[in-house]
Amino acid sequence: MNHSATILGGIAGTSLTAAERDFFRSADPWGFILFARNVESPGQLRRLTGDLREAVGRDAVITIDQEGGRVQRLRAPHWREWPAPLDQAGAGARAMWLRYRLIGAELKDCGIDSDCAPTLDVAQPETHPFLRNRCLGTDPVKVAELGRAVADGLLAAGILPVMKHMPGHGRAIADSHHDLPKVDAGPDELAAVDFAPFRSLNDLPMGMTGHICFTALDATPATASAKIIGLIRDQLEFDGLLMTDDISMNALPGTEAERAAAAISAGCDLVLHCNGDIATMEPVVAATGMMNAKAQQRAERVLTMRQSPEPADLEALLTEYHTLIGA
Repeated sequence: MNHSATILGGIAGTSLTAAERDFFRSADPWGFILFARNVESPGQLRRLTGDLREAVGRDAVITIDQEGGRVQRLRAPHWREWPAPLDQAGAGARAMWLRYRLIGAELKDCGIDSDCAPTLDVAQPETHPFLRNRCLGTDPVKVAELGRAVADGLLAAGILPVMKHMPGHGRAIADSHHDLPKVDAGPDELAAVDFAPFRSLNDLPMGMTGHICFTALDATPATASAKIIGLIRDQLEFDGLLMTDDISMNALPGTEAERAAAAISAGCDLVLHCNGDIATMEPVVAATGMMNAKAQQRAERVLTMRQSPEPADLEALLTEYHTLIGA
């Protein structure tokens, strides 16, 4: 069965309104994304995730940004507070596996089955503060190693990882929420550093594009660049489900509907729309259209990778995690 090529996050509060329920039933997005405005308590979140799936009549993927640091939507007092990823990267791959196995358990308990992690952008001295401590390090080999641990921890918890921001956002000195970052590094340098972790983890089920311009490759932002999307598919050999970063971010030109259409035309499988009400979601859904045949195949493959959590003594894992991070 085909669905709209969108992941929608235009949910205003902690429960679905009748209008939102009707819209989602009609729009039939492939999945949903939640934010802090949608999160109050474990019981409330279970009801919301159940209501979202009921609205579309299927077990739709529901994702969230639960990285740690300032980018985590589930917070105390109901959930653990996690430091920024870069702050704990030195503890090693096992610590990162444990951290995201535990994060995944918290998500799964609330009906969330995807996390927009790992962040595989390679940090640079000039990386904008909005991104830098969300990274896993400055060495592409180490970033790939820790990123694999993050992804494996999530998968063990029954959570689908989404690696970001393809093909690499680490050289950005602008915040793509507000401006378009431009990077002048050449193709060889980009391939050796920025693109390398994504190539190493090209077997992961899902990826997210970055709103960033690589001037040596194309004047068009990566999300809307057929050349860059082609590079992700061919040079990085990623054949997973590729979604855009939030299409409402100001790095991209044009209306949100125009941005959505450009991303699909460039080769993205899904458009992610996070900050909107029904009136702003409607034109994006119309511009995006239905998933094409190749996107449907990738989406079906993603769904086969959903699994029940592996059996685990979570308290024992938490104790080991604290031992490794020295806390």
